[in-house]
Amino acid sequence: MTLRTLLSGIAVLGFVACAGAQTEQPAPVAYTMADVDAAPEAWRAVDPENMVIMETSKGQIVIELLPVVAPVHVDQFKAYVRAGLYSQTEFHRVIKGFMAQGGDVAAAYGADKMLGQMEAEFVFRRDPAITPMDTIGPADSADGGFHLGFPMATQPGFLAEMSKDGLVESWIPHCPGILSTARTDDVNSADAQFFLISDEGQHLDYKYTAKGRALKGLDVIQSIKLGPTPEGFPIANPDVVMSVKMAADMPEAERPKAFVQRTDSEAWQTILANADGRRVALCDIPPVPAVVE
Repeated sequence: MTLRTLLSGIAVLGFVACAGAQTEQPAPVAYTMADVDAAPEAWRAVDPENMVIMETSKGQIVIELLPVVAPVHVDQFKAYVRAGLYSQTEFHRVIKGFMAQGGDVAAAYGADKMLGQMEAEFVFRRDPAITPMDTIGPADSADGGFHLGFPMATQPGFLAEMSKDGLVESWIPHCPGILSTARTDDVNSADAQFFLISDEGQHLDYKYTAKGRALKGLDVIQSIKLGPTPEGFPIANPDVVMSVKMAADMPEAERPKAFVQRTDSEAWQTILANADGRRVALCDIPPVPAVVE
């Protein structure tokens, strides 16, 4: 199985099995810099070193990476970005209601440009004190919530006291807008290719390495040209990744600024308490708002 046929087993079958569980979401509130300026304590500035500006033939996608969950995968993604190797690559596999896959560096620039396969980072060992979460329900028993605005699934906090290292397993679930890493059937085969979840992808949790989320451009992800078959390929005249840059590498005057709403506010604590009471799934909570300007 080649990298271009990734997900053809687990992902497609998993999507068919859970497609009926999708929940229609209300339109998100549109925040602006005026909201940030009016209540700066309610927002977190995004580190330019972890902000990716992806220009596509369908529009701009701005992604924040989260190194703590998958440090090797994040570093390698940044290396491909900084080498310019994602520019002019195609979204060669796109499945309706699921994901858009791109970043085939080998097809665009040759196999000699590949940086090499990585060991899976499907989960990470989290110290609740160092990497805290705003949880759905009590922290000691919750299995999900948010960290820095990222959706985060986790083992309950009480297990930290029972583990040898005092840590718990946590991971970014494949909610809408999540950036994850393509691979073959070999769990340690991930390299350059990536995919962006358009709608539903939690059947990939614990099987693929998620490493970031779209702060801006979920609508762009959902508009990327679909493949003609349930497998999502081949695509005639596919949409293209025109360029990808790290915000930190851009001149400061041209660099976008991004802010993410904090989830430790009273308003968000109410949202999380209501989600707990109604047993709302983590990915069914609308994404944490961000402002990019």
